[in-house]
Amino acid sequence: MELSTEFAFLGGGCFWCLDAVFREIRGVHAVTCGYMGGLLENPDYRSVCSGQTGHAEVVRVEFDPALVNFGELLEVFFVIHDPTQLNRQGNDIGSQYRSVIFWASESQRDSALRVFDMLRSAGVEPLVTALEPLVPFYPAEAEHQDYFRHHPQQGYCAAVVAPKLYKFREKFAKLLKK
Repeated sequence: MELSTEFAFLGGGCFWCLDAVFREIRGVHAVTCGYMGGLLENPDYRSVCSGQTGHAEVVRVEFDPALVNFGELLEVFFVIHDPTQLNRQGNDIGSQYRSVIFWASESQRDSALRVFDMLRSAGVEPLVTALEPLVPFYPAEAEHQDYFRHHPQQGYCAAVVAPKLYKFREKFAKLLKK
């Protein structure tokens, strides 16, 4: 049986948080931390963290839409980060931590717009998540991939990533891999 594959490109603060959560969702084949939306070709962590390249820290989520759809991924995305904080998530401040969805198809764009409408109807304001067409994705350095699994006791992971992962597991048990 051949697997169906789509990609979602999401930025919502530090990519370590998103990476840890999306790896646990059924139907997700792979998650890659990286950079999108800036001017510099082949950026690295140091240049992106400077805030001067225009890139956002993002994750590329490779998923099987028969097992988890884009809308479900967005539902998780909007629970594990704050889409009302402009160019920041908590103590992570700068445009590299902005809330952004890079859509890979008209269907993804339309799905995101529907979710935006639902969030606004629920009183989520100001909704600052940007919705942008797909641009080049640059994978982050190897040490940033699956960072939480390799460093669960590191200070940032224990204080920021672990609580988001716990929140996801509690709220989305139905989406967890077996």
